[in-house]
Amino acid sequence: MQLIIVESPSKAKTIEKYLKGKYKVDASEGHIRDLPEKRLGVSINNNFEPNYVISADKKQIIKRLSEKVGKADKVFLATDPDREGEAISWHLMEVLKLQGKAQRIVFNEVSEKAILNALANPREINQNLVDSQQARRVLDRLVGYKLSPFLCKRIKEGLSAGRVQSVTLRLIVDREKEIKAFNPQEYWNVVATLKAGTPPQFKTLLVEKDGKKYKPSCKEENDAVIATLHDGQFTVKDVKKSVVKSHALPPFTTSTMQQDASNKLNMSSPMIMSVAQHLYEGIETPQGHLALVTYIRTDSVRVSTDAQSAARSFIADKFGKEYVPEKPNFYKSKSNSQDAHEAIRPIDLSVTPESVKGVLDKNHYNLYKLIYDRFLASQMAEAVYNQVKIEVENSGYTFTTSGKTVVFKGYTAVYDDYKKDDEEGTENKHLPELNNGDLLRAVKVESEQKFTKPPVRYTDASLVKAMEDKGIGRPSTYASIISVLSKRKYTTKEGKFIVPTDIAFKMTDVLIKYFPDIMDVGFTAGMEDKLDGIENGGKDWHQLIGDFYPHFADQLAKANSDGDEMTDIICEKCGAKMIRKTGRYGKYLACSNYPECSNIRSENIEESDVLCEKCGAKMIVKTGKYGKFLACPNYPKCTFVKPIDEETTTEKCEKCGGDMVVKKGKFGKYLYCTACKNTKSITEEAGTCPVCHKPTRKMTSRAGKTFYGCSSYPECTFMSWDMPTGELCPKCGKFLVYSKDGKTKRCSNKDCDFSIKNDKE
Repeated sequence: MQLIIVESPSKAKTIEKYLKGKYKVDASEGHIRDLPEKRLGVSINNNFEPNYVISADKKQIIKRLSEKVGKADKVFLATDPDREGEAISWHLMEVLKLQGKAQRIVFNEVSEKAILNALANPREINQNLVDSQQARRVLDRLVGYKLSPFLCKRIKEGLSAGRVQSVTLRLIVDREKEIKAFNPQEYWNVVATLKAGTPPQFKTLLVEKDGKKYKPSCKEENDAVIATLHDGQFTVKDVKKSVVKSHALPPFTTSTMQQDASNKLNMSSPMIMSVAQHLYEGIETPQGHLALVTYIRTDSVRVSTDAQSAARSFIADKFGKEYVPEKPNFYKSKSNSQDAHEAIRPIDLSVTPESVKGVLDKNHYNLYKLIYDRFLASQMAEAVYNQVKIEVENSGYTFTTSGKTVVFKGYTAVYDDYKKDDEEGTENKHLPELNNGDLLRAVKVESEQKFTKPPVRYTDASLVKAMEDKGIGRPSTYASIISVLSKRKYTTKEGKFIVPTDIAFKMTDVLIKYFPDIMDVGFTAGMEDKLDGIENGGKDWHQLIGDFYPHFADQLAKANSDGDEMTDIICEKCGAKMIRKTGRYGKYLACSNYPECSNIRSENIEESDVLCEKCGAKMIVKTGKYGKFLACPNYPKCTFVKPIDEETTTEKCEKCGGDMVVKKGKFGKYLYCTACKNTKSITEEAGTCPVCHKPTRKMTSRAGKTFYGCSSYPECTFMSWDMPTGELCPKCGKFLVYSKDGKTKRCSNKDCDFSIKNDKE
């Protein structure tokens, strides 16, 4: 028996269909071993050797594969044709002990021809590809494993960082900062609708003044321009006619597929890659599993000679020989691209999108059609247009317009990538025959106030393009990075636009401060190139990591010793851990659950020996509006509080006969019944009521102002803001009160000037 091992069960089914029982095919279901989840798994002191482990969910798979390997005469490792696939094959070789028994086979498409050709040309494991994957895995583990705890300590628990993830987040945050800092500038668009001697009328846009680019910058300036134009004459300044040829775009790479599908199909990058993977591995059809497209992780635009020949024959049969270019179209891949396999294309052009529409869901059909049409168009002849550009002048102001008509559709018969960017609508499909010097009549001249717009937020498509242009990550990682940022809630979506959250700003600022290299786009791109170099047999991967790590470790040590520090102190509002911070008045504690919880407080917590009457915890001393008090440390689960010092009294509660204690409130001290919670004000006798001659009580109003009221209230309702003497004024008959210093007695009547020295002084 001969055994073929692939990653995907779906891919295994498709291959079995093509091989018709001549081989047994099984799947590893991805990696069978990896670095451990809960520890670093890299021996820093042993040349950064990775310590791979087999996860529990893979043990049954290994057992099943081991049994089949034992029965097989020969084993072929047919994992994906990239470094990740090469690494999976290497791990299978190591774990299943396949040395001398297994060989590696690769194919760019899951078709009978490609598989049989691969089986006829087996090879050994490419160790350079394996080392490149190991280098990336170890580097990403070191950065992520070391930075994530730092962020948890510094900002908030549960945060994560990554070598590519964090610098990608910086792109999003920087763009948002640009938008917030943007200052819009006013301008006016002036559009003249003109008419020649022959129809049709057409629109032109003001672009120049006296040979220089020009737009009115305010209403007054615009009004002056309009007035000048009304008094002037529109004259044809220049007419340029040309034949324009448009060449088709190349077939899809991983990046361009994500961009185009995002823009045209409104699919997210993770969704695009998931659907594309299904199309590559095979879809269940009435005829069995059917693979539709070639390998979907590639940055090459190369197309095989066989595929080109098939496309040229198909185009000639369906559209006519004139749609076939004289020579096959050739597209050059970017200088840093990995040319291991072809661009993304349909495996068989006879399997048209319409022929499989009934067995594909909407997303699978739309993406397959997009890939199919893009590839077919890439092999077709150029589109040809007649183009006219006209310049019109009036009083030193220059207006322009253009028109374009199709002479030959070419590739646009299948895939039209034309984008209209004329927001003013001054591109006309048809223009009259004009010559230099022709006079034109203005049908109308219109203007519209505009403002310059800030940079546009990233979409999935534009972020993928930015990552590709800047050399951040690789095609296979774009979708997963965007997905991680969303899942971790570092970004949200407003429509199709990616918006960073508050925590993203804080994370980015902290990482830039302490790890400028990691957060530098150029550094990240340079590291990608170095990692690619390992694949090509360059520097030893251990050395690359060794060159990187010492400086990174120094930065980490400095960062950990500086500033904020996570504590085991629990936030009394939300239960999260508190972070020790340094402010302008010294150290303080802030909740790590910011921005959800913004609690801050002094670090010094004083414990008491008093136990909480509700939960039994040792109560802590806190300071409130009215001084110190005791509070339960288990807040908000337990909200019990009590005064720090309760004064006891001999007084009994008038309602239940319970003991009364002294408490302090907003209006001063008061009596509180420990049994029934009845309250009673505490008053001090001072002065004499002039009405009933009983003592008056010194009390405090709700506003905190002192007053004197009769002790026999409510029988006697006498009240005074000053202490009464109990005597009446001999001059006017009103009651006398003591002065503030107590040295004199004076009349309470403001219109009476009677006063006398206090004999008691």
